[in-house]
Amino acid sequence: MPNRSGHPTVPRHIAIVMDGNGRWAKARHRPRSFGHNAGRKAVREVVEACLREGVQALTLFAFSSENWQRPQDEVGALMGLFVRALDKEVDELHGHGVRLRFIGDLGAFDEPLRQSMQAAMAHTAGNDRLQVNIAVSYGGRWDIVQASRRAAAAVARGELRVDEIDETRLGQWMSLADLPPLDLFIRTGGECRISNFLLWQVAYAELYFTDTLWPDFDQACLRQAIEDYARRERRYGRTGEQVATTS
Repeated sequence: MPNRSGHPTVPRHIAIVMDGNGRWAKARHRPRSFGHNAGRKAVREVVEACLREGVQALTLFAFSSENWQRPQDEVGALMGLFVRALDKEVDELHGHGVRLRFIGDLGAFDEPLRQSMQAAMAHTAGNDRLQVNIAVSYGGRWDIVQASRRAAAAVARGELRVDEIDETRLGQWMSLADLPPLDLFIRTGGECRISNFLLWQVAYAELYFTDTLWPDFDQACLRQAIEDYARRERRYGRTGEQVATTS
């Protein structure tokens, strides 16, 4: 059902920067790893809500290319959490018709974890109820660079002329190019920045920032974000009057 400006009231594609795990743990006098583990519940809440709301794609920023600079014990704890989550959650996601995909520089991970990611993607590849994308060792600048390299390689092979490279052609090599455009970008934890996440894809997304720390972000929080999105007027460069005329 579209709103009065003509766009659907439920976003097709939602992306979330899951921020605040460390501060949530610190407030409870626990290590940061405790907060990361608590964040798994929020992931389940959001996936369940997206299934109920009819969202087509959900992209979660789990580990950025910059996160490798964090203390080694925290990075190690996160890697262990990834492995445990894959072991415990994939079958349930599969049962709900969720297709799981990992995006980012997967070559940066150890072979056993990389194999677990590949196995999870293969296991859920036939599902189409909800596409869940986990961004790991991912950065928006990295994404643009890898797409540019693929375009350059196509030119070098004689398959493409330089003057044929435009936004549409380059966009086909960006991560998530086969999914609906990003509609709603959410960041929890009180910070109001993009943090190098989906820089290309966020161009016309609606931005929503909340002070809620990620482990506390539940289905009601997502519903509030979707309701805020539904009230937005998405103009794409047009005037409000033009939007009203064409809606």
